Amino acid sequence: MKRLLIVTAGAVGFLLGSRAGREPYEQFMRAIGQLKDDPRVQAKAHQGAQLVREQAPVVADKVADAARTATDKVTSAVSGSTDADPADSRPENAEDRVEQAVQFQKDHGPKGPLP
Repeated sequence: MKRLLIVTAGAVGFLLGSRAGREPYEQFMRAIGQLKDDPRVQAKAHQGAQLVREQAPVVADKVADAARTATDKVTSAVSGSTDADPADSRPENAEDRVEQAVQFQKDHGPKGPLP
């Protein structure tokens, strides 16, 4: 990941700092086009997209659980309870709020498939 960041920063610096005219830019863009069209790069991109599709439900469940936990903690703190036990902090209301937030995101979030 660090290498990708370094390469990207170098490429941006090259494009922005080049004073040699349009030729270096065109060479760079040709190289990027060749890299993008490389079958190995395409295969890795498809693998990454597949991994994201497979892991999206798992991540969504973890985020929902974290949101419920955070809501329970906030609810117990606001109610003045020193005990962080979710059973004592009106879990029905906390779960209702989480469900409302999820429904709001579905109604107002991005529509259609992600790029």
